[in-house]
Amino acid sequence: DAVTAGERPKATRHARHTFLTVYAAKLDAAREPAEPRAPGAGRLDPTARESRLRTTRISAFVLPRGIITVRTDDSFDMQPVVERWNEDPELLRLGVGALVHGLLDTVVDGHFEAIQQLDDAIEGLEDLLFDESGHVHAVQMRTYRLRKELVELRRVVLPMRDVVNAVLRHRSDLEQRHPELDGFYDDLYDHVLRAAEWTESLRDMVTTVFETNLSLQDARLNTVMKKLTGWAAIIAVPTAVTGWYGQNVPYPGFGQPVGVLVSAAVIVGIAATLYVVFRRKNWI
Repeated sequence: DAVTAGERPKATRHARHTFLTVYAAKLDAAREPAEPRAPGAGRLDPTARESRLRTTRISAFVLPRGIITVRTDDSFDMQPVVERWNEDPELLRLGVGALVHGLLDTVVDGHFEAIQQLDDAIEGLEDLLFDESGHVHAVQMRTYRLRKELVELRRVVLPMRDVVNAVLRHRSDLEQRHPELDGFYDDLYDHVLRAAEWTESLRDMVTTVFETNLSLQDARLNTVMKKLTGWAAIIAVPTAVTGWYGQNVPYPGFGQPVGVLVSAAVIVGIAATLYVVFRRKNWI
């Protein structure tokens, strides 16, 4: 299980040890979709829709007097974990449970950092959503990417509840139980729950942004259609008047200079009236 691809986060008890699998998460910096791929480029960078989330699987064999970790790559730095262990030597005297807590707490802190970055990205997306500069395509690409990243993050954050629960159940089998660690594990479990709830709320926010973007596009389309309809009505006035005067049946002013003046006055008067009416109704 330590080297098998696609393993879910879990905690399994065996006769002489407990096996843990968790995933560390990190959000890489990326070029935003609103920026061109290169100076002078006319289209957006296609890589902007790719997920920025990087996960590293960490497997751990928890023994009665130690812990052995196996990582799939070096993206997750163990130095912060070691520093956390060394910060409180008195805590380490409580046994291997303190080592497990330090490892899991560091992983969960990484989850919080990734979630915070996604939260900030969604806030920026909300600001761009109501920008009238025409960044429709950029909003669509960011929304797609954020939804993809949240789905990936959710797969590693939500199972952490079961992992911490399993560790809490098996602590008595791993070591001589130390009540001093109970508060630390309770705090860890609370952090895991908060991370899971935060991830779910961000997922709902992205869905809301996506639906709002569609609604705004419909509203903008309706505005454009109203403007086109208003201008079409104004343009139709000269066509109607000149068409009427183009008939073969004599009409008042036929063959006289005053007829041209009357037709021009009618065209300008009706067109101006329609323009004023449509302008007051915000149609144009």
